Amino acid sequence: MATRKSAATPKKVELDLSDVDHRVGQPIGGGQQWEPCSPSDIRRWVMALDYPNPLHWDTEFARNSKFGGLIAPQSICVALDYGHGAAPACVGRIEGSHLIFGGEEWWFYGVPVRPGDKLFQDRRFLDYKVADTKFAGPTLFQRGETIHKNQHGALVAREHATSIRYIAEEANKRGMYDNALGEIKRWTQEELIAIEKLRYDWLMSNRLGISPHFDEVKVGDTLPRRVVGPHSVATFTTEYRAFLFNIWGTFHWTAPEGIEDPWVYQDPGWTEGFAFDEEGAKIDPRLRDGLYVGPSRGHIDGDKAGEVGMSRAYGYGATMGGWCTDYLAYWAGHDGMVRHSKADFRLPAFEGDVTYFDAEIIGKQEQSEWGVPLVQIELRLTNQDGGTLVKCTAEVELPR
Repeated sequence: MATRKSAATPKKVELDLSDVDHRVGQPIGGGQQWEPCSPSDIRRWVMALDYPNPLHWDTEFARNSKFGGLIAPQSICVALDYGHGAAPACVGRIEGSHLIFGGEEWWFYGVPVRPGDKLFQDRRFLDYKVADTKFAGPTLFQRGETIHKNQHGALVAREHATSIRYIAEEANKRGMYDNALGEIKRWTQEELIAIEKLRYDWLMSNRLGISPHFDEVKVGDTLPRRVVGPHSVATFTTEYRAFLFNIWGTFHWTAPEGIEDPWVYQDPGWTEGFAFDEEGAKIDPRLRDGLYVGPSRGHIDGDKAGEVGMSRAYGYGATMGGWCTDYLAYWAGHDGMVRHSKADFRLPAFEGDVTYFDAEIIGKQEQSEWGVPLVQIELRLTNQDGGTLVKCTAEVELPR
């Protein structure tokens, strides 16, 4: 009796980490902006993040404030950094891979960025772990550190970024988001009016920048709700163009001294159709600006998004991190600031979605390691279906 042949065993997906292991703990190189931060850079950034705090775009308002002129939002560090913080968390070549942002942790040291300032970055690849995910099977979670200092050597901020690297073909084959997402949401006029009202109410909640005092707030208090969206290819493109390293000719490559192989710019192994053309870009800069050619093209092209397992156009993790910082800083006012935040990114902001911000005070600390009183806040970003995009905890300084 003939025996039935069994189906071929599917090829096991594996990550080749041979170019990753020896780089753990090492400083890396990267891009450095040529020019200082300008008022237009600041305005472009808050415009892209839909953050209409007049302190960052209205010259007359800012001149009449305690700052005496325009200052950048705390979130500007990510816009002034090549690779928006992901560079030291994307180290080592993995053939056929793609990357999405997994989260950020920030520390801020009370040094505002003003027009004319120039930030310099020290970057280091910290560590990694591999986990099996429903999205793409074996998945690499890498962490990297970026330290931001200004032209005077003052410490402005420190960031730990987490990247999620995976084999694009496997994510595409699994099609997790294809199965989970319905049609792109089409908003009615009544719904759009309600969204705009919520947006306006939040804008007016602290437009003058009046800081709540530490003694006035209590555990269980909630912050005003915010909404951003609906997200679209136009909003995603606007966000991308506000990351200054994406503008033609804005940066040059630098390398730390004494490192034999500092990963200044090496191809991380992007899947076919998503790599830069570094040589061609010396003549035609479109060939490495990210949207026309490069790993970010899936953010604004639904077909390309599908090739890396994302199903449709989607937003940027670094943008979501900036949203969190700006939202908390707006509530803290001119005499407060975000000292520390840790945000885990759970879902992208997909085309057609809106993003809601809801936050609650969950703790108070009169004496902190910063030497100032802090309130601990839990912030959650969700979409219109209740899906969680970001879970964030933060420590925010308030005046006494």
